[in-house]
Amino acid sequence: MKIQERTGAGAGRAAAPAQPTVGDRLPTSPRERKPALAALAVLLILVGALGATMLVLQAGDRIEVVKVTKDIPAGESVTSDDVTSVMVAADDSINYIPWVKLSTLKTLKAKSTIYADTVVMGQMFGAKSSLPDGKAFVGVALKEGQYPADIKNGDIVAVYRVGDHASSSNSGSGSTGTSAGGSLIVDKARVSSKSDNGDAAVSTGNLSLTLLVDQSDAAAVAQAASVGSVAVVVVPGN
Repeated sequence: MKIQERTGAGAGRAAAPAQPTVGDRLPTSPRERKPALAALAVLLILVGALGATMLVLQAGDRIEVVKVTKDIPAGESVTSDDVTSVMVAADDSINYIPWVKLSTLKTLKAKSTIYADTVVMGQMFGAKSSLPDGKAFVGVALKEGQYPADIKNGDIVAVYRVGDHASSSNSGSGSTGTSAGGSLIVDKARVSSKSDNGDAAVSTGNLSLTLLVDQSDAAAVAQAASVGSVAVVVVPGN
């Protein structure tokens, strides 16, 4: 009797449903692959690397050239005081003047006015001064009071004969009449270059100018300058 009860109890346990194990998971659908996005990412990485390489190459391919720091009038040469060196991208289509050629550049003359902060190119200079027909350069030495304090290269000035040597008429074709204390020699001349001789000018006030005048007026200006009887005045037209 006891044997049958045990058998019946065991049969009841065997009939109970099996429980799922803890480690089992529900099946999932396979991930969708996107090869186009992967290819785009690779392409962007390659483009960025190529751009960085080009920037490095361009930064390294530079040359040292001449740049003027002051106005260079037509017919004048550069000096060590009015130039500096700058780095620019090398370009065979542009006729830059290399900094190592500065000594050669100093022997040449500007074909026309070259303004400050201009990077110099070979075609701006020539072996000879390119004076316009009928023009001449005349040098004048002036004392303090015979020129405006702010006079500069390129200014248009009138030239007067002053002092004991002043006269009421002048043979030069530029003379148009007289003014109080002096006679007009040239009504319009251009300041081609200016030299204040450094510290000496600060103490004495002396100034040297090179003026571009009509050739017919050159002798009269030079004669007045030789006796220190020249004064210049900046006039309208600058």
